Amino acid sequence: MNILRVSKSIFCFSLATFTLLVCFNNVADYESNYAFVRHTLSMDTVFAENTLKYRAILDPFAWKLAYGLIILVEFLMGTLLLMGAIGLFKNIHSPLAFNRAKNWVYLGCLAGFLLWFLGFIVVGGEWFCMWQSEKWNGVESASRFVVLLMLVLLFTAMPESESDN
Repeated sequence: MNILRVSKSIFCFSLATFTLLVCFNNVADYESNYAFVRHTLSMDTVFAENTLKYRAILDPFAWKLAYGLIILVEFLMGTLLLMGAIGLFKNIHSPLAFNRAKNWVYLGCLAGFLLWFLGFIVVGGEWFCMWQSEKWNGVESASRFVVLLMLVLLFTAMPESESDN
């Protein structure tokens, strides 16, 4: 058995499990996590003298829409990663099929990168100045998620040698 393929499958399954758990938590503890989105978009906890507050979104419908989109992308990401992990496990002895199954992992990682880097770090962190909030700053957490995603993506993308048994 190719240990590298087994490891990749387990890494992808673990990332899928993490992502689906994050999604579940956002649904199960809706109000706590919704508050995060509301405070970020309304910019009500950034520096008082911030001249960029004109960017704030004060519409509760927009907050719910943004939060719903976050949950949807987390679910999509987790599902894609889980499909990839299952495909990897299922095709562990077939190099060609194993490599094809990696595409699901790549799509899942792309969805996560768009959510946690573009969505949280770029849009939330910079556009809505989330980094200025002492209580509602998710940039550090999002950065950890992006690093995990990229490590799993790069590890999964590494070619496997047939002699690595």
